[in-house]
Amino acid sequence: MIELAVKVILAYLLGSVMGGLVLGRLTGMSDLRSSGSGNAGATNALRTHGKVFGISVLLIDGLKGVVAVTVIPLLPWPVTESVVMPAHWIALACGVAVTVGHIAPVFFGFAGGKGAATLLGVCLVTVTPAVPWALLSFVLVLTLTGYAGLSTLVAALIILFYVACVSAAGLLSPLGLFAIAMFGLVVWTHRSNIVRMAQGNESRFERVMVWRRLLGGGH
Repeated sequence: MIELAVKVILAYLLGSVMGGLVLGRLTGMSDLRSSGSGNAGATNALRTHGKVFGISVLLIDGLKGVVAVTVIPLLPWPVTESVVMPAHWIALACGVAVTVGHIAPVFFGFAGGKGAATLLGVCLVTVTPAVPWALLSFVLVLTLTGYAGLSTLVAALIILFYVACVSAAGLLSPLGLFAIAMFGLVVWTHRSNIVRMAQGNESRFERVMVWRRLLGGGH
């Protein structure tokens, strides 16, 4: 259990290294939290600082998730414990921790992003077969509606559906508990988006709404 606690803390600290904020300081760009939506994640980076910066942030934050579930769980642990935690359980716990670290980073006053990019990196390793379907659903919803928040929620729901109905693990498993927890976390971090969508005040990515332009003849 001590090994689990230490590695979860390491994953959280890794998650707290915000790609957008670190990259912004290195390049001399404005703090993402003072631009656009005020969010420190890849979506706001893309909106406010352009494609190159936004994609760079996405890659950095996604890589955190990959490292948290592939490298940290396998770090050597010299202490012999009476209860040995399976490596894949530690990996899932680290996946939760790195995502929470991105959302509430200790190094940046607990004001981070919404965790989508980091969670994607985690899922690339832990729920690999579901990721293409989640990405496809994200792109489809985004290009239809222009709502990044709605697209993320649908993608997270696809991951949960896959674990529940397609994977051998099912919901009554460590992977199932992870999927439920992560879907709940995505809903929580996007609660303001949900409210704004319900009120009709949510901003859209107009330029990515290709289906509306195609079906509407460009209007």
